[in-house]
Amino acid sequence: MMKFNCRYASNPTAVKQYDTERLREEFLIDDLMRNNEINLTYTHYDRYIVGSATPLNSLILETIDPLKSSYFLERREMGIINVGGNGAVVADGVTYELGFKDALYLGCENKDVVFKSDNANNPAKFYINSAPAHCKFPNKKVSLAEAKKIELGTLETANHRTVNQMIIGGVVTTCQLQMGLTELKTGSVWNTMPAHVHDRRMEVYFYLDIPENQAVCHFMGQPQETRHIWMHNHQAVISPPWSIHSGAGTSNYTFIWGMAGENLDYGDMDIAKITDLK
Repeated sequence: MMKFNCRYASNPTAVKQYDTERLREEFLIDDLMRNNEINLTYTHYDRYIVGSATPLNSLILETIDPLKSSYFLERREMGIINVGGNGAVVADGVTYELGFKDALYLGCENKDVVFKSDNANNPAKFYINSAPAHCKFPNKKVSLAEAKKIELGTLETANHRTVNQMIIGGVVTTCQLQMGLTELKTGSVWNTMPAHVHDRRMEVYFYLDIPENQAVCHFMGQPQETRHIWMHNHQAVISPPWSIHSGAGTSNYTFIWGMAGENLDYGDMDIAKITDLK
């Protein structure tokens, strides 16, 4: 089964007036990882798509109406990271086995895409990001061990973390899609602090490895007009180009970041000083 919904872009001035319910309605994606379903959210931020596929046996990726295409990846590229049991993605007859936290890049013009689980009692949980693509690049699997790793933060400032760059220049060639997985060390709770914005691209965070009965408070909004959304395991949140994207958990956790937009320069960001946040 395939489901999709659309989210329109929001003006930062209007967002200042949103209450908690409206804020969650506009930016939180909480219908992911449902058994035997493909769930997609089509955003009007850089035409980015966020979703999941949780096959008990197999699920076929079909096109959706907003794309006006004969097949899903006709004019799109896709990044996939498995956050569940072992599974596979079959793209135009080629099988890519994906274990826990393995990633796969699919270039445009892959016509037939099928998601599979090795064991229905422990299904694969494929987290999906997709962006428009103007040319075709080769498919490529990237394991967590093959990711480019960056150590950031310190335990003293509660933000010691490992950034695993997986679908990014130097590892995989893409048109505009970038994805990676950041793991916080035990005792650290802050992600992306100091915070930043990047007006040249949008971003989506997907939280995982959150222990039972714990949560993450995700911060968004303009640096001088911040808001927050409380989030739980396997939920995602949309970050507009004008918004910071940071969070603090009641325990350490992991999150997947994905982004697309004007350029592929990972370091192209405008830092918001901690003392300037409001």
